[in-house]
Amino acid sequence: MKLGIIGGGAMAEAIVAGLVASAAYAPSDILVSDPVAERGDWLTGRYGVASTTDNLAVVGAETLLLAIKPQVFPAVCEQIAAQLQAGLVLSILAGISLSALNGAFPGRAVIRAMPNTPALVRFGITALSRSGAVSESHFQLARTLFGAIGEVVEVPEAAMDAVTGLSGSGPGYFALVVEALIDGGVSAGLPRPTATRLVLATLRGSAELMLQENLHPALLKDRVASPGGTTAAGLGELETRAVRGAFIEAVKAAARRARELSG
Repeated sequence: MKLGIIGGGAMAEAIVAGLVASAAYAPSDILVSDPVAERGDWLTGRYGVASTTDNLAVVGAETLLLAIKPQVFPAVCEQIAAQLQAGLVLSILAGISLSALNGAFPGRAVIRAMPNTPALVRFGITALSRSGAVSESHFQLARTLFGAIGEVVEVPEAAMDAVTGLSGSGPGYFALVVEALIDGGVSAGLPRPTATRLVLATLRGSAELMLQENLHPALLKDRVASPGGTTAAGLGELETRAVRGAFIEAVKAAARRARELSG
């Protein structure tokens, strides 16, 4: 068995789906452990992977992925640490540091990962931080695994709280913006389904334009905002209401909260 996963929730499923769809792993190479047997059975039926309710069944995997809730981390570690054979341990547990992971799994290569919700449709981005014992081959394995659900960047662990506040929480910020723009369109006279379609397509298209042209957002803003025009009027209202500053402070607040939760 190449990959053992403890935890069968939404993010673990996204990773499994991406790995199977991209053929990075064969379904027969993946074993998922989840305490709810019905959940494991569902994953088996959907993706063809093996499943179990016994965490000890995954200890022989070459690579272990921890996708459990942080509060059960100590109990799971106590259960599996002595028998673990995996050379590489990957963790997507918020607030669990590399130091804690190294302490729980001494002598193992350990990588901490922070994926975000768009991974569910394989458009996520995952930040990776590695301990000193991680070889390049192990790190490339982690990049391949998380690359199956989107983009991958490496950051020092000290930046993980900022990552949590930005890309980890970012889908929530964008959802709020989308909701507000849709409500604005409705207030301006559009049917809600039409407003929804216009906003989502504009968001996706604007992101793709900036990505494809490597375009700074300020340049796109200036390109759209002609002097005395409609966009300039709208942007002026946003600046008057300090929307830019509110988003900056939101990211900083989320990063502070991540730091508090990690102790």
